[in-house]
Amino acid sequence: MTDRRTQSRIPLQPVYTPADVAAFDYAERLGDPGAYPYTRGSRALPPGRAGWIQRELSGEGDATRSNAQLKYLLERGQTGLDVIGDTPTMGCLDPDHPLAVHAIGTQGVSLCCLQDYRDLYAGLPLDRVTMSHSLPAVFAVAGLHCVARERGLSPARLRGSVIQAPYYCEDCSYAVHMPFKLRVRMAADTIAFCAAEMPKFHAFIEDTYFISESGLDSVEEMALGFVELRGLVRELLRRGVAIDRFAPRIAILLNCRMDFFEEVAKIRATRRLFARMMRDEFGAVDPRSWAVNIAAHTSGLALTAQQPANNIVRGAIQALALACAGVQAIEVSTFDEAFRTPSAEAHLVGLRTQQVIDLESNVGQVADPLGGSYYVETLTDDLERRIQAMVQSIEARGDPAELSDSGWFRSVFQAAIERHARGIADGTTAKVGLNAHRIPQEDDVLLREVAERKIEPCRERIAWMKAYRAGREAERVRAAMLALEVCARDELTNLLPAIITATEAGATMGEMAGTLRRAYGQPADPFGQPYAPL
Repeated sequence: MTDRRTQSRIPLQPVYTPADVAAFDYAERLGDPGAYPYTRGSRALPPGRAGWIQRELSGEGDATRSNAQLKYLLERGQTGLDVIGDTPTMGCLDPDHPLAVHAIGTQGVSLCCLQDYRDLYAGLPLDRVTMSHSLPAVFAVAGLHCVARERGLSPARLRGSVIQAPYYCEDCSYAVHMPFKLRVRMAADTIAFCAAEMPKFHAFIEDTYFISESGLDSVEEMALGFVELRGLVRELLRRGVAIDRFAPRIAILLNCRMDFFEEVAKIRATRRLFARMMRDEFGAVDPRSWAVNIAAHTSGLALTAQQPANNIVRGAIQALALACAGVQAIEVSTFDEAFRTPSAEAHLVGLRTQQVIDLESNVGQVADPLGGSYYVETLTDDLERRIQAMVQSIEARGDPAELSDSGWFRSVFQAAIERHARGIADGTTAKVGLNAHRIPQEDDVLLREVAERKIEPCRERIAWMKAYRAGREAERVRAAMLALEVCARDELTNLLPAIITATEAGATMGEMAGTLRRAYGQPADPFGQPYAPL
């Protein structure tokens, strides 16, 4: 007999019947779209075509080159923007750091100072388009805040987002080499600052996408996400920030894998878990605090370097699942994901995939079109129970700071990586073109020329940085950095005003990050490099 399981190893029946939902209470388990517990959607479907924010993750080379990418996509109908930093930027290193030289602008945009943000946003209607940032949050908010005010725009009008991942960033992808306590403070300071100064901006994006690309399953992804989200909520409440002051702007950026129905059910379960947690546990009374916004990337881990044209199909299936689940924003990982950040051709295919689903498939005309399915409702309930049980299990282990410092979180990611690799190697995880339906390498030519087009490191940034530093008012920068260090040593003071002042003075992200590390008793340079730009 075939062992039927979801990708999260949840046992499945060959068929589902009314008996599986016999005790189902519609109002308690589902509710209408836009009504508690928001299983069927965080808002009621508006009149006419609903749609979602359609965007493609961008970033390559320097800020000017990335700005051209963003304008290219807007001209082709994209309705939101998202930019990701290169590896040095994500690690809070400046491009002239000795370890950055081979990675400048190759996996995202190189950003480190106010001039970079001016160039990135040049000509973009920041008051009319959502600007999302897969960047170190505290520095991205500072850059956006400065540019908006230079343009005469009130920061209160800005829409968009920054990601938060203080619990897991050291163990999964983008290490910033800062102590746990500082990472949590930077996240909470950013959220509190934006709640007061940028109330339309989503400064609290719980990013489960990037941790799940280690190979986590859907239950692990959302359980770890809720652990971090709950920890940040508790930290903000401890500071005296009212729950209904910031909770309406919480959003979750999650992953969408290839298990179509499990991903739909996961999103529905996530909305329900969030609503009950906010209302019943944290005491939120504003219904907007119960209804979480969900954005999603289609899975990059699901894509292959072999037969890259197959990745277009994978992206379309995942995007269709997200449309059926009623998310607020979608980004399609492109067919060249295994090789590079998206080329112009891949960007366009990803965007057109969303536009075809939106305009031609008709799936957006009805909210929660899979609601009421015996299978989907049973799977939604099962995922909710499993996610909740894992959250309770993790929280019972104790202080998240100790779990992080002891390496426990890292062990979860390592186990997921190894499990995924075993599944590919032994064929239990089927991947067309990789371990199933392979073709000779010499025949694997479709789209390969585009996919393998190499991005050279943007090494001219090194000379640019040297000239930038030489042209600054050194004393103004030093004064701002001293003020930032004093601020950082006072844990009751929000970091954002001092970081904004330092950004305006000409300080770089790497310099500010080094100052913060030093204030918390660590070396300014986490790699022990003889690197002292000031």
